[in-house]
Amino acid sequence: MITRTITISLFVFLFVFSQVVSAQEEVKIESIQVTDQIYMLTGQGGNLGLFVGQDGTFLIDDQFAPLSEKIIGAITSVGGDSPKFLINTHFHGDHTGGNENFGKRGTLIFSHNNVRDRLRHGSYIREFDMKRSGVEDIALPVVTFSEDISFHLNGDEVHVIHIPHSHTDGDSIIHFRSANVIHAGDVVFNGFYPFIDVNHGGSIKGMITGVKKIIALSDGNTQIIPGHGPLTDKAELGNYLKMLETAYERLRK
Repeated sequence: MITRTITISLFVFLFVFSQVVSAQEEVKIESIQVTDQIYMLTGQGGNLGLFVGQDGTFLIDDQFAPLSEKIIGAITSVGGDSPKFLINTHFHGDHTGGNENFGKRGTLIFSHNNVRDRLRHGSYIREFDMKRSGVEDIALPVVTFSEDISFHLNGDEVHVIHIPHSHTDGDSIIHFRSANVIHAGDVVFNGFYPFIDVNHGGSIKGMITGVKKIIALSDGNTQIIPGHGPLTDKAELGNYLKMLETAYERLRK
C-alpha cells in the first residue's frame, strides 16, 4: 500500500512540477492571509510566502516565469509593492522560474550557495527526465549564504536557516520569529508524500532532520507554510514526521 501511494503521489508531483505553464488565463494566484503582514500565495508550483510592510516587500519563491505579473498583481492587492527582497528556498523551477523577471525589476535575490550553483550551471532531474539549462545572470541570486542569514525588517526578525541534504542540498526554511510563522519550502509537503531529489543531494534522513528542526522552532500557535499543500501546524507536522520515520525504517529493512 505504501509503495502504491508513493507512486501515485510521485505521479501527481511530476504532473505539477513538469507541466509547461500554458493557458495562463486559467491560472489564478490566490492569497491566503496568515497574519496581518504575512500571506501564502498559491497558483501553479510551490507555495509562495509574502511579507509586506513599511520597510519593503519580502517574497519567498516565485513559481514559473509566465506567472510573474499575476504574482505582482496579487502582491499589490494586499498592500505590497514590487518585492525588495526575494529568497529562493531551493533551485527547482517551480520555485525559481520567475527569478529573471523579478531580477529585471530590481529585486535583490538571496539563496543558499548551492542554489546559485544549480541555477548557474543547470541541472537534470532523472526521475522526470527534466533538463534545465543554466539561467541568465539576472536570474541568479546576488547574495548567498552557507548556513543561515537574518533580515530585520517590517518589525520582525526573519531568520533563514539552511536544512542540509533534505529535499535537495540547498534547501532553506524561513522563520518569522515575532509573527510565529515558518515557511518550510519543500522540506514539507502537506497532504501527500514528498519528492526527494537524491541526485541533487536530498535524502530522507535529511528530511527527517529538517522536519525535527521545524518542530523544535514551533509551538501550538505556529503557522507553517509548506512547499506544497495547505497551511499546516505543529501537530500535523508531527504526523508527517511519523510517516517519514516509518517509511525510512521500512525502506532500511
